[in-house]
This record gives sequence, C-alpha cells and structure tokens, in this order.
Amino acid sequence: MMRIKLVYKQHLLLKQINLKKKDMYKKAKQLGYTHAKVVASSQELDKLLNHYQGIFPYDEVG
Repeated sequence: MMRIKLVYKQHLLLKQINLKKKDMYKKAKQLGYTHAKVVASSQELDKLLNHYQGIFPYDEVG
C-alpha cells in the first residue's frame, strides 16, 4: 500500500513539473526569458524539482 502511494505521489509531482515547464516556456516565448513572471515560474519549477529529488533522489525526471 505504501508503494502505491509513493508511485502516485511521484506521478503527481512529475505531472506538476511538466505543466510548470510548459507554462514557463510559454511565458518565456511571449515575454522574454528575463521577464519577472518567467523568472518566478522558473523558481517555482526549481522548487518542484528540488522536492522531487528529495523524495526520489535516484530517479530521472522525465
């Protein structure tokens, strides 16, 4: 049961990471890479990636 919860959590985090990436790229294309909204989005993505790596340190982010 614990393994199922962990796999589900991993799936949700990866989904959040991929959505945040797409959002950041879209903003960067519209606003430029140095715009405050793009930088903020990048920082949010960093937090998600750091959280993922803290829970799943040996898995690759896809």
